[in-house]
Amino acid sequence: MTEHPTSHERPQSGAGPADPRGAVLHTQEPLRTPPATALPAQARMGDAAAEPGTATPCAKSGQAPSEHAQPTLSEHSQPAATEPDPHRPRPTPEAIPAQPGGEPDRAPGAVGGLERRSGQGVPPGAPMPMRRDGDRLRFVGAATRRIARGIDLDEIVMGLCRATVPTFSDAILVYLREPLPVGDERPTGPMVLRLRRTDRIPEERDTEGGFLPVLQPEPVDLAVVTAEQCAERCEVRPGGALAEVLRGVRPVFADAPAAHDALPELLGSDAELTVPTGQRAILAPLRGRRRVIGAAVFLRGPERMPFEQDDLLVAAQLATHSALGIDKAVLYGREAYIADELQRTMLPEALPRCTGVRLAHRYLPAAETARVGGDWYDAIPLPGSRVALVVGDVMGHSMTSAAIMGQLRTTAQTLAGLDLPPQEVLHHLDEQAQRLGTDRMATCLYAVYDPVSHRITIANAGHPPPVLLHLGGRAEVLRVPPGAPIGVGGVDFEAVELDAPAGGRLLLYTDGLVESRLRDVWTGIEQLREKLAATAQLTGPDHPPPLEALCDEVLDMLGPGDRDDDIALLAARFDGIAPSDVAYWFLEPEEMAPGRARRLARHALSRWGLEELTDSVELLISEVVTNAVRYATRPVTLRLLRTDVLRCEVTDDVPQLPRLRQARATDEGGRGLYLVNRLAKRWGATRLSAGKVVWFELNQA
Repeated sequence: MTEHPTSHERPQSGAGPADPRGAVLHTQEPLRTPPATALPAQARMGDAAAEPGTATPCAKSGQAPSEHAQPTLSEHSQPAATEPDPHRPRPTPEAIPAQPGGEPDRAPGAVGGLERRSGQGVPPGAPMPMRRDGDRLRFVGAATRRIARGIDLDEIVMGLCRATVPTFSDAILVYLREPLPVGDERPTGPMVLRLRRTDRIPEERDTEGGFLPVLQPEPVDLAVVTAEQCAERCEVRPGGALAEVLRGVRPVFADAPAAHDALPELLGSDAELTVPTGQRAILAPLRGRRRVIGAAVFLRGPERMPFEQDDLLVAAQLATHSALGIDKAVLYGREAYIADELQRTMLPEALPRCTGVRLAHRYLPAAETARVGGDWYDAIPLPGSRVALVVGDVMGHSMTSAAIMGQLRTTAQTLAGLDLPPQEVLHHLDEQAQRLGTDRMATCLYAVYDPVSHRITIANAGHPPPVLLHLGGRAEVLRVPPGAPIGVGGVDFEAVELDAPAGGRLLLYTDGLVESRLRDVWTGIEQLREKLAATAQLTGPDHPPPLEALCDEVLDMLGPGDRDDDIALLAARFDGIAPSDVAYWFLEPEEMAPGRARRLARHALSRWGLEELTDSVELLISEVVTNAVRYATRPVTLRLLRTDVLRCEVTDDVPQLPRLRQARATDEGGRGLYLVNRLAKRWGATRLSAGKVVWFELNQA
């Protein structure tokens, strides 16, 4: 009785293969080479899959296989169900490297040097195509996973190129629409495709663990020629061959009638030189969710087997996954752009130049995926050469937090324009936060610096206290009343007035700088104080660190796990105004006040050595003081400040602000502000809690 074979190994000549159970298979002659088939025969459900060239058991027990028997599985054959060998090597996706010292391995479907599907010869050492549908499925799965890992546009296109070359093609060209449509936007104008990226097999080919054999013939460097000679920009003609291929969406071979005229239109007039003949090029449209967004061209060189019909399905899968990924990347990029623009408009583009103080700022989002947040900073010029320094933090870092932050920042600017005390500003911000919602919580610190008196008034609403770096290098955490956060309601805020010595550096910040998962807020504040003191020691007590460098050093204290929240940083250097550069007088509201104001200003300018400004200053002071004493009931104040510019301020108790208007020819007055507007470098009027101040500035040289 003859044993039925169960081994999947091919019998060797001269000896029968051993059965794993110990039996020996006796055959009359070696099995013949199986005929070329497109795919291995399908086994019944529950049966083991048969390999091409595997011997089949006889139909009846005791019969020897005849010479006319087909070795492949027939429809009615029932192979023995065996467990797959775990040590059996898996087929490579593309080609099998040649064995060292011998001939290259032959693919299961290769017969006498002929490839089983195309019937064309395979040169010795040439890479073999994907042999089975399982190879293609594994390749498509790995390629789509690599494409899906990309987030932005460049990562997705690079993932397509790296997954394709050299496994699927020798070179690839990716053309994308310019500009790329976003979402439901309908592009206007003609469709323009621009070469986004090319990739090719490198000159030094990988022979260790790759798909390419050790020995290669000298091929034409197709990838280099393609990259240099292809057009970088293509305008798709309506109704043209390229438009028809893109509308059809399906990939086509280069020798197909549809692509015969489409490829020269896409690649340029030299396409016949750059695109190989035969089925060695595939043109695959890239279609997103709603429209075509580009095209990809896959190329194979003459030393490699041409594409097969099933490779069109592979190209279609690659193009579909890439196009959908590009569509999502464009949408993500638009959302990131909107977030950046929202955050940029919520924060000041540049801080104002204020008298007696220098400013620097920094803002860091919580992460790349959370570009907007509720942290803000601001510097608001106030009457009397003062400046309001504000830093706040709305709970959370989202679009909602950014919107609430924008409303609170606008409210703070409006309240600062009314010249309210810091505690009153926080009180009104608290009322505004309650009107916005019951869960709108924020912290804020509001400080007003006066460069003339060298004093600073600070009110706090649950915010971390500021740190003051003295001129000698000592860093001090200012003792400010903590207060309750904005939005709690029914809480009084308290202000404290402190010294602001000339040369000192004040640092206002949000809790993202000092608090994280790894440390509490007070530990972070102490580390910040030590960092400022150490930075001051590097420059010496007589040379305090510059503000920009100080901000950079402060941000360097952040560790890898310290970025849990967005960070706003505002640094101020107190220069102040020396008493010798300030002239201050009270004027009674009477007719003689303008003449007295001119004499006082003339003496002050003579003492400062600014006699060349005497005529302009006397004329402008006379006009402003005349308007003030006409309606004032209390003494009018006149102040001159000498800094980089000459500033004049006139304060009265009338709340109405003067407006610039064009006087008619018959009017006897109304030209005073017109002269101020023409002669002064800058001028303005600000309402105070008990009146207003009108000011103007002149250049000293």
